[in-house]
Amino acid sequence: MNAIGFPVLSTLIFFPLLGALFIAFIPAERPKTIAQVAFGVALVDFLLSLVVVFNFDPTKATFQFVESRPWITMFDMPVITYKLGVDGISLWLIPLTTLLTAVGILFSWGSITQRVKEYYILMLVLCTAMLGVFTALDVFLFYIFWEAVLIPMYFLIGIWGGERRLYATIKFVLYTMAGSALMLAAIIYLALGMMDQTRGLTFDLLAWYQVFIPPRVQLLAFLAFALAFAIKVPLFPFHTWLPDAHVEAPTAGSVILAGVLLKMGTYGFLRLAMPLFPVAVKEVAPVIAGLAIVGILYGAAVAFAQRDIKSLIAYSSVSHLGFVMLGLFALNAEGMSGGILQMVNHGLSTGALFLLVGMIYDRRHTRLMKDYGGLWRVMPVYAALFLVVALASLGLPGLNGFVGEFLILLGAFQANPWWAVFATFGVVLAAVYMLWLFGNVFFGPITNPENEQLPDLNRREVLVLVPLVALIVLIGVAPNLFLAPMQPSVEALVDHVTRAAMAMR
Repeated sequence: MNAIGFPVLSTLIFFPLLGALFIAFIPAERPKTIAQVAFGVALVDFLLSLVVVFNFDPTKATFQFVESRPWITMFDMPVITYKLGVDGISLWLIPLTTLLTAVGILFSWGSITQRVKEYYILMLVLCTAMLGVFTALDVFLFYIFWEAVLIPMYFLIGIWGGERRLYATIKFVLYTMAGSALMLAAIIYLALGMMDQTRGLTFDLLAWYQVFIPPRVQLLAFLAFALAFAIKVPLFPFHTWLPDAHVEAPTAGSVILAGVLLKMGTYGFLRLAMPLFPVAVKEVAPVIAGLAIVGILYGAAVAFAQRDIKSLIAYSSVSHLGFVMLGLFALNAEGMSGGILQMVNHGLSTGALFLLVGMIYDRRHTRLMKDYGGLWRVMPVYAALFLVVALASLGLPGLNGFVGEFLILLGAFQANPWWAVFATFGVVLAAVYMLWLFGNVFFGPITNPENEQLPDLNRREVLVLVPLVALIVLIGVAPNLFLAPMQPSVEALVDHVTRAAMAMR
């Protein structure tokens, strides 16, 4: 229950929306004021998310800060409830969302000059929708927030994106909606089929957790849910929308897309698919793990073939999210903990990489590696920060990426040693393409005269990167600060899946 004394989750979710409404009344001729208000709202929301973190009881597996009110009733019975809560699985995704939103807005001060009001309104609305996904405990409410995310992201890419932005947005929306349509059909079918056990029509997720679902129904429903989540991850072979969306999105859009939106897919597996359909999960785990391994190797190999820096980072996300999926479907505490931590790690590291690419693009208006070289001498602060983030992304011990990948490989080895063997090649390939990228951009002679006078990072740009780099180091040296709060919830989920699968034998 909520021990804080006020509805912290509702405040956290809807404060950005109230900020967006306030910005709507600020004259468009005052873009600086609009940007400052947007950042202020995002910063306050981040501080609210820290209230959740510091008041969270890490010894409990149950949901905390629960808020529940009837929303839509039928025959005096609540059908859809406004129900929110946080457990160890969702805990770190909340401050990750608010931090990246604040960082993305602060970065945008120097790059967004057209339709400024609309841009910041959409960024704050997007924050509300994403936080709703990570806190909803009613399946229909979850679906509403899930779909609501599409609207602001569609406009962010479609208006402020690159030359092929319309193609990228349409592809992004069509892929996502195709999976969501099947998920909606499965949600309605399950709700109607559960009426006898739930004593009426309800979409309360905690009530659904207590219901017996026949194995055949579990398999079909899991496939419907899994398609929606796999597209969002994106799991190979449903990944083709991602590089286009990343490359064409504005920098802050790429940060949010990589840092938060992709995690909605992995979170969907954890929150809905695994606890609701444990028998199906046990059956298809080898298939999902196999696709994850293919994604790890494919994403890394294609990343190495890229010449556009942003495209390379986009394909690296396919590989990194493959590691997350492998950890989750190892179906043990080590792999799942590593997968959840790696969700956060990827958001920090890849989000920082996209910010770094955006900073150099604002100076040179090119993302091709051949247009750079020797930048270490010209921009030493930029180069040093890029090196730290790149090493974190490839999994250097002492930085955040190593901890997540180590636990994932440990869990994968326990589930099937061959999974870990093949996935390890992905770690090697990540080092290859990240070091190759860094060497091409920062070492060697300066062959392009335009690079000789590039200014190093200013104070605002350093301020954008410092919190992300600090967390990258903190997770690397003190991972238990982040692992301990999730352990009770992870162990409860693993135990639930294992017991349910054994009971059906």
